[in-house]
Amino acid sequence: MSNWTIFSNHGHVLFCIARDSEARLRDVATDVGLTERAVQKIVRDLQACGMITVSKHGRRNRYSIDNGKALRHDLEAHCTLGALIDLIDSKPIKKTVTDAPISPETDTVPIVPALEVPSVEPTVLKKPAKVKKSAGKPVIERQQGSLF
Repeated sequence: MSNWTIFSNHGHVLFCIARDSEARLRDVATDVGLTERAVQKIVRDLQACGMITVSKHGRRNRYSIDNGKALRHDLEAHCTLGALIDLIDSKPIKKTVTDAPISPETDTVPIVPALEVPSVEPTVLKKPAKVKKSAGKPVIERQQGSLF
């Protein structure tokens, strides 16, 4: 099985920043699977082309994405960053009473039933250990499995 994805590392970094605008680049690097230095270069690239802006808040950086910016390639130039992020990062939102708008006629909050999102525990399948005999001594080999 080959190890490629539809989006580039630049896209992965952009999606991480879209999820958490105050994420540390160290955490983004861990999520994407790159070095922190590579993520810093990608952030500089995204900043240089106007896709994101970086502002300092205390000791942390805050990243904001220009949702109206068009994608760079001619095939995707009709699409904006905001539309792409909304498409990829759309998660079911659990609505509660506080999320519902207040009706101006009655000044009451309508009761909206909460959406049930089932939680699924990940299962890890362990492969049985293989026993080899080498010069009369048993040697146990364990195979590392991948979760993805």
